[in-house]
Amino acid sequence: MSKNLPPLRLKKNEERRLKAGHLWVYSNEIDTDKTPLKDFSPGTAVSIEDSQGHVLGNAYVNPHSLISARLVSRDTKYVLDQSLITHRLNIALSLREQCFAHPFYRLVHGEGDNLPGLIVDRFADVLVVQITTAGMEIQKQAIIAALEKTLKPAAIVLRNDTPSRKAEALDSYVETASGKLPESVRLEENNTRFEIDVLNGQKTGWFYDHRMNRARMQHYVKDKRVLDVFSYIGGWGIQALTAGANEVMCIDTSAKAVDRIHHNASLNNVEDKLVSVEGDAFEALKSLRQERERFDVVIIDPPAFIKRKKDFKEGLTAYRRINQMALQVLNKGGYLISASCSFHLTRTQLHDTILKASRHIDRNAQIIEQGHQGPDHPVHPAIAETDYLKAFITRILSN
Repeated sequence: MSKNLPPLRLKKNEERRLKAGHLWVYSNEIDTDKTPLKDFSPGTAVSIEDSQGHVLGNAYVNPHSLISARLVSRDTKYVLDQSLITHRLNIALSLREQCFAHPFYRLVHGEGDNLPGLIVDRFADVLVVQITTAGMEIQKQAIIAALEKTLKPAAIVLRNDTPSRKAEALDSYVETASGKLPESVRLEENNTRFEIDVLNGQKTGWFYDHRMNRARMQHYVKDKRVLDVFSYIGGWGIQALTAGANEVMCIDTSAKAVDRIHHNASLNNVEDKLVSVEGDAFEALKSLRQERERFDVVIIDPPAFIKRKKDFKEGLTAYRRINQMALQVLNKGGYLISASCSFHLTRTQLHDTILKASRHIDRNAQIIEQGHQGPDHPVHPAIAETDYLKAFITRILSN
């Protein structure tokens, strides 16, 4: 605890967003005449002040980033250290234990859990950590110690290789920071078992955010033929099989991912109902249409086509194209499950994309369910960027 942090002064009226609940300070909001950003080293703990010198709370700063400071506490008694991290880990853990019967979930979701710059995914006694900011990087050892104290894991893996670290001028690396990583890391989701690669897989090796949407998907696939596009290691497709689908075809560009799909299918004794295609999703859908293949359920869960604002036009075109192609291989009366993890694509825009795709092939669309990220990915109500995931389950009917 400390009250003697160097000040970071804001320009006149630039405190309004923080007072409304936000946690970020942008570089153009800082009074650099009174508190020059160049005087701070990345990750330095600071006291945020309004233009009159009134303290708003404690934060950490990075002069190299557009988001130059992130608020840690509005109570000036508390700075980011092992004690505060441990306290907030326990708060985060209590929510997950309330929501989930088994220890497979995102334990920390950055700003959503009041730990900006920190992601922790839990796979039973293996924890995979992503640190995305300089302020959190300085606290790396404190984070490891707090996790060891709170959960006593067998291993802690640091997957500090996300592209967002570049904006913070941080190095990229992957390491086992604590304990010994077991030969296989397993998880269970919606009564389905998986083995994942936490060292080399995408992100932390798994995407827990769609858990609830995949659970809802299982209500629509019994005795159906299902197509899972952008399948990664089978999160959607294998859960469709364990819910009673007759056949699932998975499409992914990665040979390693396709191998892992078959491995995970065998874990659940459903490999005889699985077909895989290694290749580009757009090309695969084009071939399936030409071959007159048809499916009762088509799942479209692509990577973010719109990662930055400047990608919007091209990304929106990709979303429209992939949804249209999906409908062209869907049986009448079938279900399209369409998702987007692009924050820059709004729910309304995905909704309109599905509508336009259905009208393009002269079909009627009936939205059955709408989904979002699960409770282990809590949304910070003042930070729109934390509310990024959207999904629609849509029935496609004849005119």
